[in-house]
Amino acid sequence: MDSTLISITPGKETSSLNRARRAAWGSFAGAVVDWYDFLLYGITAALVFNREFFPQISPAMGTIAALATFGVGFLFRPLGGIIFGHFGDRLGRKRMLMMTVWMMGLATALIGLLPSFSVMGWWAPVLLVTLRAIQGFAVGGEWGGAAVLSVESAPEKKKAFYSSGVQIGYGVGLLLSTGLVSLISHFTSDEQFLSWGWRIPFLFSTLLVVAALWVRNGIVESAEFEQQSQHKPAVQAKRRLPVVEALIRHPSAFLKIIALRLSELLTMYIVTTFALSYSTQNLGLPRDLFLNIGLLVGGLSCLTIPCFAWLADRFGRRCIYITGALIGAFSAFPFFMALEAHSIFWIIFFAIMLANVAHDMVVCVQQPMFTEMFGASYRYSGAGVGYQVASVVGGGFTPLIAAGLVTFSGGDWHSVAVYLLAGCLLSAVTALMMKGAR
Repeated sequence: MDSTLISITPGKETSSLNRARRAAWGSFAGAVVDWYDFLLYGITAALVFNREFFPQISPAMGTIAALATFGVGFLFRPLGGIIFGHFGDRLGRKRMLMMTVWMMGLATALIGLLPSFSVMGWWAPVLLVTLRAIQGFAVGGEWGGAAVLSVESAPEKKKAFYSSGVQIGYGVGLLLSTGLVSLISHFTSDEQFLSWGWRIPFLFSTLLVVAALWVRNGIVESAEFEQQSQHKPAVQAKRRLPVVEALIRHPSAFLKIIALRLSELLTMYIVTTFALSYSTQNLGLPRDLFLNIGLLVGGLSCLTIPCFAWLADRFGRRCIYITGALIGAFSAFPFFMALEAHSIFWIIFFAIMLANVAHDMVVCVQQPMFTEMFGASYRYSGAGVGYQVASVVGGGFTPLIAAGLVTFSGGDWHSVAVYLLAGCLLSAVTALMMKGAR
């Protein structure tokens, strides 16, 4: 009997490890597509959309309007989290993750084909906002499913590392989106870039979608979900909706997720979206500077996120998280001081401190930290909706709020730095007060 057990166990371990690797790669591939598409919109909104889709208003208000459309995508993310989370908890994670990829890719390609204001009038911004809403709806269902699948499939003591592919996908998406925009911007004149150059990266998304669907087709459901599905009670149909179950059982978890995500969202979107617009329009810095910083940040994150995740599995998630949030708080004012001084070295240094150290230390532990707040039968809904509600509160309108603070303060940046500092400190305090967290 002992010899039989010995011969079976390695096979089971190998199968489990293969399942974990497939889930990690599938989560990563889909995350690349969704974040490429989602971040590409933010970069283009800061550079193009104010002139292409809102030319009838002043430049400052046109920028605010363009960044507001960026925020619209975040408004629809909780709805995507609710819908995809509901069916993901009932029917399986894989089916929903296939749908989020093609939905995001289709919306992005259509933005690349959308006529400008000069051709369609006010229908152009209306359709732009509609497609942005579809993007938000798709990415709203993406993170919860990808995070849950990778965490549930990962080995017990390596959950942060195996699930970090969800966030590495963010870095690769940022690298690809910023890289293509930077490349096309370099080889086209301003007139050509505004006319047709900006559309090419949106159409390129179709190739990424095909690749991601091919990778995700090979993943399987997590063993934990399959076991939970096999033991569903006969009264399953009478049970509450998964998102309602999550709200009733763990109401404080949603507030914790919102507070914990502030440092992540503020550090990244102020560096990659707001600073791009602010530095070019208010400080006269070259457009290519922050496009190249975006490339650098995206490239480094492919190394920093898995390294920090490995450290989190070894030394504790909360320790890594609090350290990252405090680094973000301490870097807020120096970053804007460097911008004002036009000091390229210190701009790059503090952009890395915010986006690759603070942001990546915080984000690398979110998948296990958030998903483990909820039970398996409503985890997709609970973690996904909580994550996306936090995106609305702390992320989607960060560039808009920051631009509004600068506009209403006559071009002064101090209020934005305080905004960033306060968000990071709130995240650090929340993590410090969490009981039972690793």
